[in-house]
Amino acid sequence: MEIWVNPRCSKCRSALSLLDEEGAEYTVRRYLDEPPTRQELEEVLGRLGLEPWDIARTGEAVAKELGMASWKREPAARDQWLDALAEHPILIQRPIITADDGTAVVGRSPEAVRSVLE
Repeated sequence: MEIWVNPRCSKCRSALSLLDEEGAEYTVRRYLDEPPTRQELEEVLGRLGLEPWDIARTGEAVAKELGMASWKREPAARDQWLDALAEHPILIQRPIITADDGTAVVGRSPEAVRSVLE
């Protein structure tokens, strides 16, 4: 299992603590230091069953600079969203956990984190 984290994020720290408490084996990826490629983003989105706008942090300053709030959330705009997430990883929601069984989850709640442990 791999978990994409920003060490300054309280939700990420909580997810890591929960994984440790449960004795889970995992690899930490500091995704701001080692950004996912566009292909990795597409793979993770497929595992999550989500679209890029579903995992975008539109409240970030760079999102405002890009005008993301006005971007269409439809298949024709998918490439625009993916390009932005790949170029500006700060826009990616966190933490994202990819489990060994092929599932993935945005681990913002203890329940979401536990769901990949079952």
